[in-house]
Amino acid sequence: MISAQISSAPVALPDSVPSLHQETAMLSSLPVDELINKLINTMVTFAINLGIAILVFYVGRMIINKMFRVVSNIFIRRKVDRSLATFVLSMVRIVLYFILIVIVIGILGIETSSFIAIFASAGVAIGMALSGTLQNFAGGVLILLLKPYKIGDFIEAQGYAGTVKEIQIFHTIITTGDNKAIIIPNGGLSTGSINNTSREDYRRIEWTVGISYGDSVDAAREKILEIIHSDSRIVRQYLADDRAERAEAEFKARQDAGEIADEAPATGLRRIFGRKKKSPKAPVPAPAAESAFVAKPTDCSPVVLVSNLGASSVDLSVRAWARTADYWGVYFTINERIYKELPEAGVSFPFPQLDVHTYTQN
Repeated sequence: MISAQISSAPVALPDSVPSLHQETAMLSSLPVDELINKLINTMVTFAINLGIAILVFYVGRMIINKMFRVVSNIFIRRKVDRSLATFVLSMVRIVLYFILIVIVIGILGIETSSFIAIFASAGVAIGMALSGTLQNFAGGVLILLLKPYKIGDFIEAQGYAGTVKEIQIFHTIITTGDNKAIIIPNGGLSTGSINNTSREDYRRIEWTVGISYGDSVDAAREKILEIIHSDSRIVRQYLADDRAERAEAEFKARQDAGEIADEAPATGLRRIFGRKKKSPKAPVPAPAAESAFVAKPTDCSPVVLVSNLGASSVDLSVRAWARTADYWGVYFTINERIYKELPEAGVSFPFPQLDVHTYTQN
C-alpha cells in the first residue's frame, strides 16, 4: 500500500507534464459530449490563433516593405554605393522576415526555442559544408565595406583585367576590353592584390623612343616636348593647378550653356521671408603651401631623359601626366605624332642591321 502511494504521487503533482499515453487514456475516459466540446474548443482556439498569425504575417510584411522603401530612399538621398545598398537592403529584409516568421510560429503555439535550436544546428552544418562559399561571402562583405574598388573601375586581379560591372555578395563580374564577362570569387579578391587604375584621377604616361647613334639628343628632346606641350590634355606642371583650371573651364562652359543661371535679386515678400538659393560658384584653387610641415606639390612637368644606351639605339624615356580618363587617348595620339614628326627634326629611328663584308681573293 505504501509503495503504491509513493508511485502515484508524481502523477498528482500539478507541475507534471502528462505523457501521450496518459492523455490518450484521459480522453478515452471522457464522455462523448465532453470529448466533442474539447475538440471543438481546441479547433476554435487553433482557428483563432491561425487567423491572428495570418493577420500578423500580412501586417508585418507591409511594415517590412515600408521599412525597406524608407531605407532605400535614405540610401538614394545619401548617394550610398549601389552595391553596398543592395547588400544591406537584402540583409535587412532577410533578418526582418526571419523575426516575423518566429513571431508567427510562436502565435500558432509551436515552441520557438526548439525551432531556433534546429535552425542554428542546420546553420552550423550548412556552414561546414559550404566553407568556401562562406569565405566568398565574407570577402564580399569586406569589399562592400572597405571599397577597394567600385562599379566602373578598371582593375587587374587574379590574372584578369577589366571594368567592374557588378559587385555581388559571392563574386565580382568584370568586363574585359573585348567584352568578355569574367566572374571572380570575392574570397580571393578580398585577400589578394588588386591593381585599381581608376582610383586616382591622374596617371603618368611613359613612352620609350629609340633614336640612332649620332643623332642629336637635344633636337629630339626639343621636338618631343613641343609635341607634348601642344596637347591640351597634358598637365603643364602641378596637378592641383590643372584640376583648378579644368574645373573653372567646366564651370564657365556650363554657365555659357545655361545650365547655371545667375541668381535673380530677391524682391517683395521673398526678400523678407524667402530663403536665398545660392547659385554654384566657380571653384577656388587651394592656397599654396606656406608651412614647412606641409608637403610641397610634386612637379609633374613633361620630361625627356636618356634611359638606356642599347645595342643599336639611344633610348629616350618620355614622361608626362594626364587625367586617367584621357590616358589611352593621349598615349596613342602622342605615339603617332612622335613617329610622324620626329624625322622632321632630323632624328631617325634605328632598327637592327647586319653588315656583311665580302672579300675576294686574287
